[in-house]
Amino acid sequence: MSAPARLVARTAPGTAERLALSAATAEGVHMATSDVPGWLDFDRLSCGTAIRRIPFAELDHWSFAPESGNLGHRSGRFFTIEGLHAVRPDAEWQQPIIVQPEIGILGILAKEFDGVLHFLMQAKMEPGNPNLVQLSPTVQATRSNYTKAHGGAEVKYLEHFLDPDRERVLTDVLQSEHGAWFYRKRNRNMIVEVEGDVAADDAFRWLTLGQIVALLRLDNVVNMDARTVLASAPTAPPEPGALSSDFDLLAWFTGERARHDIRTTRVPLREIDGWRRDEHSVHREDERFFRVVAVSVEGAGREVAGWTQPIIEPVGPGVVGFAYRVFDGVPHVLAHARVEAGFLDTAELAPTVQYTPANYAGLAARDRPPFLDLMLNASPDRIRYSAVHSEEGGRFLNAESRYLIVETDEATTPDQAPPGYQWVTPGQLNWLSGHTRYVNVQARTLLAMLNTSAAGRTPLSA
Repeated sequence: MSAPARLVARTAPGTAERLALSAATAEGVHMATSDVPGWLDFDRLSCGTAIRRIPFAELDHWSFAPESGNLGHRSGRFFTIEGLHAVRPDAEWQQPIIVQPEIGILGILAKEFDGVLHFLMQAKMEPGNPNLVQLSPTVQATRSNYTKAHGGAEVKYLEHFLDPDRERVLTDVLQSEHGAWFYRKRNRNMIVEVEGDVAADDAFRWLTLGQIVALLRLDNVVNMDARTVLASAPTAPPEPGALSSDFDLLAWFTGERARHDIRTTRVPLREIDGWRRDEHSVHREDERFFRVVAVSVEGAGREVAGWTQPIIEPVGPGVVGFAYRVFDGVPHVLAHARVEAGFLDTAELAPTVQYTPANYAGLAARDRPPFLDLMLNASPDRIRYSAVHSEEGGRFLNAESRYLIVETDEATTPDQAPPGYQWVTPGQLNWLSGHTRYVNVQARTLLAMLNTSAAGRTPLSA
C-alpha cells in the first residue's frame, strides 16, 4: 500500500523575509559593492573583445533564404529574422522580427553566507552592450547554446537549473521578451538555492540583493536578463491596501486584453512593405524605429571565441518610466496595458511611458505618446529613480533607455487613471510577475528596483 498523501505549505515559509534581509544587507562577504564596476571593467579589458560592423556578405553561416529572404543560420538553430504583418482596427504595418521559438534559461544561484542570501552573478560579454561586459545571471543561455549547436564549451553551472531540487527553487516562471522585436519569445526565469559548496569561477561573484540594488542605480552595470529574474523574486513586503483589489486589477486587465484586437502573420522578409535591404542593413525607408545589421565578434572569451551574427539596432535611445504616487501611505505606479505585435497574449502590463523619442521628433504635443513629455521634462526634485540600462545585448546593438520613476500629482496623473492605464502597487506587480506574460520586460526592470528597495527599506530616491 502506498504511503498516504501529505499536504505541504502552499508557499515556502520565510522566503520573502530571507530575500528582504539580503536586500537590506548593503555589503556581502565576498566583494565590496564599490569594487564591482572595476571588476567588470577589468574583465572587459582583459577579454580583448572587438566588435566590428560588417556587411551581410561577411556573415559566416548566416544567409538570406533565396525564396523568402528570411535571414537564418545554416544549422537551423539560434534564431531567424523574418517579416511580420500586424493588423489592428486603427493601424496596419509590416516589420522584421526575431523568431526564436526555443525557451532559454535565465538562472541565478543563491546561497547563504553568514545567514544572508547571496546571488552568484556573472561578468558576461554581450556584443550589443555599449560597454560589452555587464553583470548577468549565473546562467544565461538559449537551448542552442547549452546543447552546443555552436560547437562551443559547456555552460557553467547549468546542471543546477536543468534538474533543480524543487524544494530549493525560489522562483521559476516563463517570461516574455521585447514584444516589438521578438515574436512570442519566452525565457525561463529561475532562482535556485544551493547548500553545498559551489566554487565561483573567475568570471563570477557572490553578491547580496542589497549590493545588486545599489548597482541598479548605476548606468549599464546590471544587464536585462539579471533584472528580469530579480523582478520575479517574491520580495515585495506586505501592503495594507491598494486603489484596486487584486481581483479588480485582474478583471480590468483581462478586459483590456479582450478589447484589443491585433492579428499577426509571419510573412517573408523580402516582401514586407516600407522596408529596404542594402548590403549593410534592413531598414525602414523613413529611417525610423530600428534596423537589422550584422556584426563580427572577435576574442569573446565565451563558449565560442568568435562569431558573426545579425543584430537589431534601434534608431536612438528610449525613455521608459513609471509615474509614481503615494495614496494613503502606499506607493503606486501607473501601469499601461500595452499591445505589442510579438506578445503571445495581445497585451502586457508596461510602464507608463515606453517610447523612443526620436520616432516622434517634430510632432505636435497632441500627436506624441501620452505622458512622454511628462517624463522628458520631469524636474530633478520629482525624479525618484534614474539610470540608463541597455536591453538584451545578444540580440540588440546599443539598445539603451533612460529608466525613470517620476513622482507625479493629481494635475498630471489623476487618481482616476485614463483608459488603458491603471494604478497598481509594487506588491501587485511583484505578484503578477510570478506568473507568465503579465508584466513586460521593461516594467520588470523598474520592478526590480521597486522590489529590492521596498524589501530592503531603501528610500526610493535618485
